[in-house]
Amino acid sequence: MTNTELDATIRINPTSWNLGFHYDQAQLRPAPARLLTVAGQGSIDEHGALLHADDMGAQMALAVANVESLLAEGGMDLRDVTRLVVYVTDMDAALVSYGALVERLAALDATPPATLLEVARLAVPGMCVEIDATAGR
Repeated sequence: MTNTELDATIRINPTSWNLGFHYDQAQLRPAPARLLTVAGQGSIDEHGALLHADDMGAQMALAVANVESLLAEGGMDLRDVTRLVVYVTDMDAALVSYGALVERLAALDATPPATLLEVARLAVPGMCVEIDATAGR
Protein backbone atom coordinates (compact mmCIF):
# COMPACT_ATOMS: atom_id res chain seq x y z
CA MET A 1 0.00 0.00 0.00
CA THR A 2 1.09 3.54 -0.72
CA ASN A 3 1.02 6.32 1.90
CA THR A 4 -2.02 7.80 0.13
CA GLU A 5 -3.86 4.50 0.51
CA LEU A 6 -2.90 4.31 4.17
CA ASP A 7 -4.28 7.81 4.81
CA ALA A 8 -7.59 7.26 3.02
CA THR A 9 -10.79 5.81 4.43
CA ILE A 10 -11.79 2.64 2.63
CA ARG A 11 -15.55 2.23 2.42
CA ILE A 12 -16.62 -1.44 2.56
CA ASN A 13 -20.05 -2.20 1.12
CA PRO A 14 -20.40 -5.67 -0.41
CA THR A 15 -23.99 -4.73 -1.31
CA SER A 16 -25.62 -1.35 -1.95
CA TRP A 17 -28.96 -1.47 -0.11
CA ASN A 18 -27.54 0.63 2.77
CA LEU A 19 -26.41 3.57 0.62
CA GLY A 20 -29.87 5.20 0.64
CA PHE A 21 -29.60 5.45 4.41
CA HIS A 22 -26.21 7.16 4.04
CA TYR A 23 -24.06 4.74 5.99
CA ASP A 24 -21.35 2.22 5.17
CA GLN A 25 -21.48 -1.36 6.34
CA ALA A 26 -17.84 -0.98 7.41
CA GLN A 27 -14.94 1.41 7.06
CA LEU A 28 -11.20 0.89 7.30
CA ARG A 29 -9.54 4.09 8.51
CA PRO A 30 -6.06 5.02 9.60
CA ALA A 31 -5.68 5.28 13.38
CA PRO A 32 -6.81 8.74 14.50
CA ALA A 33 -4.53 11.10 16.37
CA ARG A 34 -7.54 12.19 18.42
CA LEU A 35 -10.63 10.21 19.46
CA LEU A 36 -13.88 11.88 20.52
CA THR A 37 -16.59 9.87 22.25
CA VAL A 38 -20.01 11.52 22.35
CA ALA A 39 -22.47 10.44 25.03
CA GLY A 40 -26.07 9.86 24.01
CA GLN A 41 -27.63 13.08 22.74
CA GLY A 42 -31.36 13.64 22.70
CA SER A 43 -33.74 16.49 22.11
CA ILE A 44 -32.46 18.34 25.17
CA ASP A 45 -31.98 22.11 25.40
CA GLU A 46 -29.13 23.98 27.11
CA HIS A 47 -30.99 23.81 30.44
CA GLY A 48 -31.50 20.04 30.35
CA ALA A 49 -35.18 20.19 29.41
CA LEU A 50 -36.66 17.78 26.88
CA LEU A 51 -38.02 19.48 23.77
CA HIS A 52 -40.57 18.02 21.36
CA ALA A 53 -41.88 15.29 23.68
CA ASP A 54 -43.03 12.22 21.72
CA ASP A 55 -42.26 13.88 18.33
CA MET A 56 -39.80 11.52 16.66
CA GLY A 57 -39.04 13.75 13.68
CA ALA A 58 -38.29 16.88 15.70
CA GLN A 59 -36.31 14.89 18.25
CA MET A 60 -34.24 13.18 15.52
CA ALA A 61 -33.34 16.56 14.03
CA LEU A 62 -32.38 18.14 17.36
CA ALA A 63 -30.46 15.06 18.55
CA VAL A 64 -28.28 15.05 15.44
CA ALA A 65 -27.80 18.84 15.78
CA ASN A 66 -26.61 18.28 19.35
CA VAL A 67 -24.17 15.60 18.15
CA GLU A 68 -22.90 17.97 15.46
CA SER A 69 -22.41 20.71 18.05
CA LEU A 70 -20.22 18.47 20.19
CA LEU A 71 -18.29 17.30 17.14
CA ALA A 72 -17.63 20.94 16.23
CA GLU A 73 -16.41 21.66 19.78
CA GLY A 74 -13.91 18.84 19.23
CA GLY A 75 -12.83 20.24 15.84
CA MET A 76 -14.69 17.54 13.90
CA ASP A 77 -17.87 16.97 11.91
CA LEU A 78 -20.03 14.04 10.80
CA ARG A 79 -17.37 12.96 8.28
CA ASP A 80 -15.12 12.10 11.23
CA VAL A 81 -17.67 9.78 12.88
CA THR A 82 -16.44 6.20 12.97
CA ARG A 83 -19.47 4.75 14.77
CA LEU A 84 -23.02 6.07 15.11
CA VAL A 85 -25.72 4.45 17.25
CA VAL A 86 -29.32 5.66 17.14
CA TYR A 87 -31.62 4.43 19.92
CA VAL A 88 -35.36 4.84 19.35
CA THR A 89 -38.50 3.84 21.22
CA ASP A 90 -40.59 3.26 18.06
CA MET A 91 -38.88 1.75 15.02
CA ASP A 92 -41.71 2.51 12.60
CA ALA A 93 -41.76 6.20 13.57
CA ALA A 94 -37.95 6.27 13.42
CA LEU A 95 -37.88 4.92 9.88
CA VAL A 96 -40.34 7.63 8.83
CA SER A 97 -38.22 10.31 10.55
CA TYR A 98 -34.78 8.96 9.64
CA GLY A 99 -34.55 11.47 6.80
CA ALA A 100 -33.63 14.18 9.34
CA LEU A 101 -30.41 12.28 10.06
CA VAL A 102 -29.78 11.23 6.45
CA GLU A 103 -30.15 14.87 5.34
CA ARG A 104 -27.34 15.99 7.68
CA LEU A 105 -25.11 13.07 6.68
CA ALA A 106 -25.75 13.66 2.97
CA ALA A 107 -24.96 17.38 3.28
CA LEU A 108 -21.38 16.43 4.23
CA ASP A 109 -21.23 13.18 2.22
CA ALA A 110 -20.69 11.40 5.54
CA THR A 111 -21.35 7.65 5.64
CA PRO A 112 -20.37 6.42 9.12
CA PRO A 113 -21.08 2.82 10.06
CA ALA A 114 -24.37 3.08 11.96
CA THR A 115 -26.77 1.02 14.04
CA LEU A 116 -30.47 1.79 14.52
CA LEU A 117 -31.80 0.08 17.63
CA GLU A 118 -35.27 0.01 19.21
CA VAL A 119 -35.34 0.13 23.01
CA ALA A 120 -38.22 -0.06 25.50
CA ARG A 121 -37.58 3.45 26.86
CA LEU A 122 -34.99 6.17 27.21
CA ALA A 123 -33.88 8.07 30.32
CA VAL A 124 -36.30 11.00 30.09
CA PRO A 125 -40.08 10.49 29.82
CA GLY A 126 -41.21 11.56 26.34
CA MET A 127 -37.75 11.08 24.83
CA CYS A 128 -38.00 8.84 21.79
CA VAL A 129 -34.54 9.16 20.18
CA GLU A 130 -30.98 9.30 21.47
CA ILE A 131 -27.82 9.29 19.36
CA ASP A 132 -24.27 8.50 20.45
CA ALA A 133 -21.15 8.65 18.34
CA THR A 134 -17.45 7.96 18.20
CA ALA A 135 -15.29 10.18 16.00
CA GLY A 136 -11.62 10.40 15.21
CA ARG A 137 -9.27 12.57 13.28
